[in-house]
Amino acid sequence: MLSYCEVIKFYDAFGKRQDKQFYEKAAINDLIEQGQFDEAKNIIEFGCGTGKLASRLLACITPDSCHYLGVDISQTMVSLCRKNIGSFSERATCYKTEGESRIDAPDQTADRFISTYVLDLLTEEDAISLLNEAHRVLLPGGYLCLASLTHGISFVSRIVEILWRRLYQLKPFIVGGCRPINLKKYLQNDQWHVVHDPVIVSYGVPSEVVIAKRL
Repeated sequence: MLSYCEVIKFYDAFGKRQDKQFYEKAAINDLIEQGQFDEAKNIIEFGCGTGKLASRLLACITPDSCHYLGVDISQTMVSLCRKNIGSFSERATCYKTEGESRIDAPDQTADRFISTYVLDLLTEEDAISLLNEAHRVLLPGGYLCLASLTHGISFVSRIVEILWRRLYQLKPFIVGGCRPINLKKYLQNDQWHVVHDPVIVSYGVPSEVVIAKRL
């Protein structure tokens, strides 16, 4: 797996090209549709990237009173995110993390926690640590909203998964450190109630979307 330094190096260099990840669009659309963001009051996003999702939510979907906090390991991404959410600066902000899962937010203050295409580049230990942090900051009944690369469910998507894994095994940096995972297996039954868990295939690439209520 990529080290934190390698992840930073990749995404600092990747920059705006992150928004051209065409296969993510269908999964993100499903996440927005199922996450009931029109009722959101306080959103935290771990791995905010360029802020494209945040600006979309704040501009078109969430109530005008909704607050947003974004976190990312890449300074380039944080800078891009700040530009994209600049018109919402009174209620939206983001900051750079040093690689820790701890988020600068009080217990049980958010009603939405988003992390898209992040857990698939973390170790299992770090992924579980992040989900524990999501549980800490979410209110009971709040929504955990995740998306990641996952295992194929059709002939084409299984072939794509095999090719992706081979590239990952050859050199993780080629695929940004991401590999197909099963998101649901990271969720502890005493912490989460999964209400939505489809696999969405776009351009042959399989993505898993998980919406879970915090218990």
